[in-house]
Amino acid sequence: MPHPPEPAGDDADEPAPRRLTPAQRSQRARLAALARWAREDPGPTARRGQQGLRNRLATNLDLPPDLDPAERARRIDAAVREHMTRLALASSRARRRGQ
Repeated sequence: MPHPPEPAGDDADEPAPRRLTPAQRSQRARLAALARWAREDPGPTARRGQQGLRNRLATNLDLPPDLDPAERARRIDAAVREHMTRLALASSRARRRGQ
């Protein structure tokens, strides 16, 4: 998230701070996540995120409304596994390109 510009004041003549490198941005984000999880339980947030993913994938599947709940859950589980496998493949390819 971009930070708002600093208000002009006594130090307005000083040069603007340098932009962060991708590695520094990643490190800053990691610090923020660690600070957050030190203050709160990540379980409820993770469950909300997982349920949101399942809901989105279920919507994308366009399942018939009269589908048996067990079959609906099985298909959504398969869609989640497919999604995660696609992410793993993309990550693997990105790591290989970075070598």
